[in-house]
Amino acid sequence: MALLETWRNMAYGEELDAKRREEMWSGYFAIEKGIYEQILAEPEKVITGTVKELAEKYGTEILIMTGFLDGINESLKGYENPIDTMDEDTEVRIEIDPEKLYYNMVAAKADWLYHLPAWDNILSEERRKELYKEQKASGTVRKAKKIFPNDPCPCGSGKKYKKCCGRNQ
Repeated sequence: MALLETWRNMAYGEELDAKRREEMWSGYFAIEKGIYEQILAEPEKVITGTVKELAEKYGTEILIMTGFLDGINESLKGYENPIDTMDEDTEVRIEIDPEKLYYNMVAAKADWLYHLPAWDNILSEERRKELYKEQKASGTVRKAKKIFPNDPCPCGSGKKYKKCCGRNQ
């Protein structure tokens, strides 16, 4: 079984009862925060190694590192690691795109991550606010303005909606 599948079964499956899953996640979030603090201290640095080597480097278990790599994968510069098929000897690379990472942290509602002090040295406060607003707006569904039969047709023909595009409605 691939590492990612094992991680997801543990994290989201029925292997753990509710209490143990909560304990697992709170431990994971603490480790995740520590890893991000180290990565954000040198955001331009490219980190490479096998999954096992990175787990050792950051003082965690291979499965926790797998979950971390799964979470960060969409925030990397121009590539993704082969998380679906990786095992402990798979070479991976972490080269973050700071804006993508911040945006994805906001999307994940991970306020303990997007409020880390290291962000002050990476993105300006204004840019962080822009990314925050962009992400929050991306999930907002806006209702289209209702078109009534006697309104001008939105296609620009100059006719009433009921005599133009709304004729077959």
